[in-house]
Amino acid sequence: MNTQLLYGDIGGTKTILQLAEIADGQIHERCTQRYDSATFATFSDILRDFLGQATTQPPPAACFAVAGPIAAQQATLTNLPWQISSANIAQEFSIAAVKLINDFEAVALAIENLPSSDLTTLQTGQPHAQAMRVVLGAGTGMGVAWLTPVNNRYVAWPTEAGHIDFAPVTPLQTGLFEWLQQRFGHVSVERLLSGSGLTNIFKFLQTQAATPGLPVIELEEDSGAAVTALAQTEQHPIAIQALELFAAIYGAYAGNLALAGLCRGGVYIAGGIAPKMLDTLSAGGFMHAFHAKGRFSALMREIPVHIVTNPAIGLLGARQEAFRLLNNGA
Repeated sequence: MNTQLLYGDIGGTKTILQLAEIADGQIHERCTQRYDSATFATFSDILRDFLGQATTQPPPAACFAVAGPIAAQQATLTNLPWQISSANIAQEFSIAAVKLINDFEAVALAIENLPSSDLTTLQTGQPHAQAMRVVLGAGTGMGVAWLTPVNNRYVAWPTEAGHIDFAPVTPLQTGLFEWLQQRFGHVSVERLLSGSGLTNIFKFLQTQAATPGLPVIELEEDSGAAVTALAQTEQHPIAIQALELFAAIYGAYAGNLALAGLCRGGVYIAGGIAPKMLDTLSAGGFMHAFHAKGRFSALMREIPVHIVTNPAIGLLGARQEAFRLLNNGA
């Protein structure tokens, strides 16, 4: 008899649920559904619809990656008024083992088993076995998780490191910092390294532009995709500069995290933005800023740096944890 696994990636914009079967030691995907999260009053409404289509019996184990902090196996989504409890899900849907994990914890968990085809390497470095790793990613926000080796596997530790202070390192970045400080007060890394952050950078550079006759482009608060399109499709000079500045700030921040954790096991750049601007991140500005750590610049050249290109990595991490839950019961 085959055993089923249920897992999902729950976000403020979309929720993706997947049911799989384990047969002959292999996990086989059976059903996948994508939902517009905001059209449902609760997560239970989505799960009820999915299970009604996907299976006639409750799976024994489920894991859900949630875009928000987890406390005592309860979560409130950052961008939706949903309250999710693993105990309530287990009781309502008769699932024996249910676990909630942070969405970026799920991303981190998937790193260990990613094939090389899902990575673009910016620096091979000199990786150390069983050494610390860090996973970070700009998307709607900035997610960060540490990976520490424990008993021959990596354990993920979610953080809120996207909200630490932005540290400008050039006169232009100092001007950007001061401009953002006037608007927001506290200037976190996420104010720059996110979709809305890229928009902020573009808006600031427009105020500094010296190109005569260049029309001002009005953008919504989170228009990172529009800025990227302006740069890549229309070769807009300010959009190109915005991407380059974004990459430099990204590289410096990734280097700071690599130093903080002494991440000789590697730095992994995930999130939705990096795969869309691979050319910019590979052009040199990102790694130049990553290396620029004074007396520790030589060490920075030894740390592997990869970009994760698999868009379903969060779902893979939730699947991996569901499988571990099924086998270990914790």
